[in-house]
Amino acid sequence: MSDRLSSASLYTRFFSGTPRVPEYYLGMLGRLDHWDREALVGLDGDEIVGIAEYVRDTTRPCRADIAVLVADPWQRRGLGSVLIGCLTQLAGRRGITGFDADVVLTNRPALLFVHHGWPAARSTRDGGAAHFTLPLAT
Repeated sequence: MSDRLSSASLYTRFFSGTPRVPEYYLGMLGRLDHWDREALVGLDGDEIVGIAEYVRDTTRPCRADIAVLVADPWQRRGLGSVLIGCLTQLAGRRGITGFDADVVLTNRPALLFVHHGWPAARSTRDGGAAHFTLPLAT
């Protein structure tokens, strides 16, 4: 998937200038337990074109951090929304009542998605990012 990600896409997901999907992230995907750590992928044939994941907060087990990464050719086509929708359903069945998400302020599509797709979202700013508290629909 790294070959289909621009430096801007990598920066907005990992908050760094990494040239490829980082090894630590790939390792984390290999340690999914499908309860506290879950990920869903979008495929085009056998190529991964999107990933949405959550990691449950160990101090607040009803909350989880959520993140999405979509290959550049697939952005703005609804794949991220579908992955988030499916992940939200899984999380809700597993006792998660809300997500936390950090979004780089230059990532306008993600900011618009949160504002339009999560009307009850609350946010704070921390430097060059917005931290969102996203309640799951009950």
